[in-house]
Amino acid sequence: MEWRDQGIVLSVRPHGETSAILEVLTAEHGRHMGLVRGGASRRMKPVLQPGNSLTLTWRARLQEHLGTFTADLVKSRAGMLMEEPMALSGLLSVCAVAGALPEREAHTPLYEALEILLESMDDADIWPAVLVRWELGLLQELGYGLDLSRCAATGEREDLVFVSPKSGRAVSRGAGLPYKGKLLALPGFLMGAQAGGASMQDVADGLKLTAHFMDRYLFAPQERTLPDARRRLVELFERRQAVAGGGRPGPGGPA
Repeated sequence: MEWRDQGIVLSVRPHGETSAILEVLTAEHGRHMGLVRGGASRRMKPVLQPGNSLTLTWRARLQEHLGTFTADLVKSRAGMLMEEPMALSGLLSVCAVAGALPEREAHTPLYEALEILLESMDDADIWPAVLVRWELGLLQELGYGLDLSRCAATGEREDLVFVSPKSGRAVSRGAGLPYKGKLLALPGFLMGAQAGGASMQDVADGLKLTAHFMDRYLFAPQERTLPDARRRLVELFERRQAVAGGGRPGPGGPA
């Protein structure tokens, strides 16, 4: 068995003295793992870093085997973000979250969206909102998409500012205010066609929203919790938000 594909490094761990187990999200073969011989070498360590784009060849005697990868670097990212802790944290977070995808199941749109997200990470005004949108896309791709098109209580399409933590459906301001403490905030930037223009509070609300449903639908069924890297991103963002003065107040949050 053999195939060639483009992939993004999600994680790497040592295997024996000289090799490594590489986990990647590929364009056509989904999340995939394989052995990289010599992956622990000084030459290969910079190549096998989370967020890097690679050209990959996978070989195995049988389809169900772990198989081996040969990898060539297309673009390095982690090193470029070392001077910006929040962006580096975002990169590690999204790579860890992508690890919840079923193995060897193609999700090409999600891979393409991840490439766009990673390419935006040198712009601090854009990437946090794009990351929230990517996480919503992940939920959608796996069959757990949120219905943000109309109010769950009234059917209205205007003034949607909350999300039910139970149903994942939007709730209008008028219907939701009496239950504000039990609802998640719906940041306005998620309702438009573009991810730009989000305040720090908007992004904080978006991170809480996607964390709730990823934890519920993706990680809890696997008896796992939200990845530590994702939790650290929220903590770092909250500290940055406090220093900056908090941004625009949101309409409310979870109880």
